[in-house]
Amino acid sequence: MPRIISIETSTELCSVALSENGRITAYRESDTPRAHASMTAKFIKDILDEGGLALSDCDAVCVSMGPGSYTGLRVGVSTAKGLCFGGKLPLLAVSTPEILVWQAIRENMIPEGCRYIIPMIDARRMEAYTAIYDTSAARIRKTEPEIITEDSFREYLDLGPVLFIGDAAGKCSKVISNPAATFAECCPKASSMVTPAEKEYADRNFRDTAYFEPFYLKEFVATVSKKKI
Repeated sequence: MPRIISIETSTELCSVALSENGRITAYRESDTPRAHASMTAKFIKDILDEGGLALSDCDAVCVSMGPGSYTGLRVGVSTAKGLCFGGKLPLLAVSTPEILVWQAIRENMIPEGCRYIIPMIDARRMEAYTAIYDTSAARIRKTEPEIITEDSFREYLDLGPVLFIGDAAGKCSKVISNPAATFAECCPKASSMVTPAEKEYADRNFRDTAYFEPFYLKEFVATVSKKKI
């Protein structure tokens, strides 16, 4: 099985993992605000040093491709590309909603009788980037931006328990009051990328290192400072 470096910087949590044979061998994370650019490369050096490894000892680099924070995604993808160019390694990418689904599976978050997992990545106000998966991590609906209301996902909640997971789950729990809903507020972690990353590697779904771009879903909107200069 491959030795893969995984990078997750799509939300407030910055994390990296080293995996081999389906098992995490080294892991680092930090929720320090706006520190992704300074932490990511250091964490990668740390996990390689921990195992006495060089970059050339790895088989691939996998990055969380989004959607999520524009800046965070740029940091993660740029770092992954640099590693791939420097180490002549293939680039892998996994969607952020899929990482959250595998996080629910790996950490035994799925409630009894649950049929659907709905990852929720925070956007502005009451908007979230959402997708729908079953409990085997098969995608049922692609990722879309959605304004959350009390009627959101009612057709799935009417069928039984549903797990909502992600950094937008907390704010959505204040709006969706259906008793079939369970909310797990958390950020995606690189440690949850092992299974999908190994599948991408096995399928040889290598990305074009030069031209790969994150999945922003929405265009970045810059704001103008109101401060007088």
